[in-house]
Amino acid sequence: MPHVNNLVIWGLIGEDVSVPAMSGSRVRELIGDRPLSARSVLASALLGSDEARLPVSNLVALASLFGISDGAARTCLWRMVSNGELTADEGSYALAGRLAERRQRVDEASRIDDVRQWDGTWELAIVSVERRSASDRLELRKAAMALHLADFREGVWIRPDNLDPQRLSASRAVLDRQCTHFHGAATDITADKMRSLFALDGWADDARALIDAMRTALEGNRHDNSVEHFTDEFALSIAVVRHLQLDPLLPAELVEDHWPGNALRSTYRRFDDAFKMRMNAVFDG
Repeated sequence: MPHVNNLVIWGLIGEDVSVPAMSGSRVRELIGDRPLSARSVLASALLGSDEARLPVSNLVALASLFGISDGAARTCLWRMVSNGELTADEGSYALAGRLAERRQRVDEASRIDDVRQWDGTWELAIVSVERRSASDRLELRKAAMALHLADFREGVWIRPDNLDPQRLSASRAVLDRQCTHFHGAATDITADKMRSLFALDGWADDARALIDAMRTALEGNRHDNSVEHFTDEFALSIAVVRHLQLDPLLPAELVEDHWPGNALRSTYRRFDDAFKMRMNAVFDG
């Protein structure tokens, strides 16, 4: 079977995804305890595969580990094709539409180790259309957050101008339709306001809790290929990638010493490598 690269690029967090909780009160809160849906499991597998494509047999086998029947998995795949989320070709399924876009976003979140040198200026996106529907507002909020912009006030989104202005083209297109952009702006924003805007203290605390959980898992039983152990690591992977997507990616000048962003990414990659081997062992066995 084609090996799954990292079943950790799970872009469905916040929709219908939660999994069994692990030890550690804060980590349990970050993971949640609702059961996974068939769609969540199948999309997650494809989001983490090497080529965003897997044979139906692999997808059905993975779903069975979470108590999802063969028939339910196949029906879900058919529905996802009908909804434009997947394409089907000769017994395999591949990501399409918004799921393909989501893979790009979460893959970026898991791999960025640094940002470009900051010149002290800011990026602003200011709403410039006169009338917007509720769906327009929600679409803009999701796009701005994906681009790591903070909600400064109604209709004003800001961040340090230290990221590629062409990043995440689909999200950028949403801002282009509703906003006027400014780059190279100056501001006298205070450090306290900065921490509040980007929720820095909470993000850092949660990142350290997840780092500790991954290190504990890496130091534990490396040869335990039980389904329970697999699903526990599945749960932790989901929580880590969700948190990586919330990293504000601020310049070093604007965050505390020993900011845990890069540590979270590097620990995640080691955890992912071990998880990839465990998953392949589950299938090969």
